[in-house]
Amino acid sequence: MAPKIFLTGATGYIGGEVLYVLTREHPEYEISALVRNEERGKPVASQYPKVRLVYGSLEDAAVLEKEAAAADVVLHTANADSLPAAQSLVKGIAAGHTAAQPGHLIHVSGAGVLCWYDMKHERFGEAPLPEQVYDDIADIERLVALPRDVAMHWEVDECVLGASRTPGVRAMVVAPPTIYGTGRGPANQRSLQVPRLAALTLEKGFAPVQAPGLTEWDHVHVRDLAAFFGLAVEAALDGEGKAADPEIFGPKAYFFVESGMHRWSEVARWVAEDAQARGYIAEAATQEVFDPFLGLNSRGLAARARKYLGWEPKAEAFREGVTEAVEFEAKKMGKA
Repeated sequence: MAPKIFLTGATGYIGGEVLYVLTREHPEYEISALVRNEERGKPVASQYPKVRLVYGSLEDAAVLEKEAAAADVVLHTANADSLPAAQSLVKGIAAGHTAAQPGHLIHVSGAGVLCWYDMKHERFGEAPLPEQVYDDIADIERLVALPRDVAMHWEVDECVLGASRTPGVRAMVVAPPTIYGTGRGPANQRSLQVPRLAALTLEKGFAPVQAPGLTEWDHVHVRDLAAFFGLAVEAALDGEGKAADPEIFGPKAYFFVESGMHRWSEVARWVAEDAQARGYIAEAATQEVFDPFLGLNSRGLAARARKYLGWEPKAEAFREGVTEAVEFEAKKMGKA
């Protein structure tokens, strides 16, 4: 019997790339994709005629529960902060599966959860302290004990991780950092952070830096991220092998997915250099501004993905992705 996959976020950046990879690497999968309405579903239907479209929103509990109950694996890539959606998916999986034949939930969160310390102490632009760097195996106890009042995404993360204690449900949380590269999905193919920095630079004539410019984040190419999800789905379908491993699906199955680290001030310099070299701005200048978006640290090491799923990043380097983002934003703004 063909594995049944239910995907939310098919028109999004992450979900679209995951859909692209799954349909090519596993044409035997029966994939259902949630889309808001027929109009939003047109690009999905055009690119993936074999994918069954499910019409509804993340607020449609009955739709989510029904689809989750029927699926072997649920890939939830839409809206990391919708607690009702996560609860509906967990409820549906529990209703349609048993402890002997569980369903699996793969939930996309975000590495912004690690910004909590700087947010709490109003540290902007400073280098991360040693205790702000988290290894998702060695530091898992610290991770699952993050302060609920300031750690973004954690309310939903906790719901998903706790779902693995429910008979018939096994779950993991995936927290990507800065994602770069052009996606291959049917709708949104762009990320947020680097394109935003590129657009600000082209608009203002200089690249903004949150002083003193020491903030660090990790990064991953969208194709490497999608490859991780491919491995996670394969693990979920691995019967009593990886599918039953609590290190992969369980109350502490929290995954970072990173291929390296960058300092935002260095990225700003790259953006300014690329923009100036192509004549989009007059000089390769950076300028100090107050922008908390560029001033909060997030460092999460992907030990779990490498150890338990054999994941290794292979895509182009982050520096190349920055150049690509500058070119894309320049074309979009009519400057190229």
